[in-house]
Amino acid sequence: MAKKNRSAPAKGLRGSKAGLALSLGSSALAVIRASKQVRRARNRHDRLSTADAVAGMLPLITSAALILRQLRGRNREDTPETA
Repeated sequence: MAKKNRSAPAKGLRGSKAGLALSLGSSALAVIRASKQVRRARNRHDRLSTADAVAGMLPLITSAALILRQLRGRNREDTPETA
């Protein structure tokens, strides 16, 4: 029996503006969640937990920046140039 591809419906959204906006939203929520973790660690004065939370935020921020760059590039492609 063949294994079903559960991500098939999301394939159409992957390169679209809606898919990129959805990815950006999920990245933003992850950054907010991680920033709360940083605050809790700082309130407990736990340096190791704080460093761990900050290190966990870096890839999330990078991911959000890459998605923003893709969205901005698509917006530039879509707008007609005025001469």
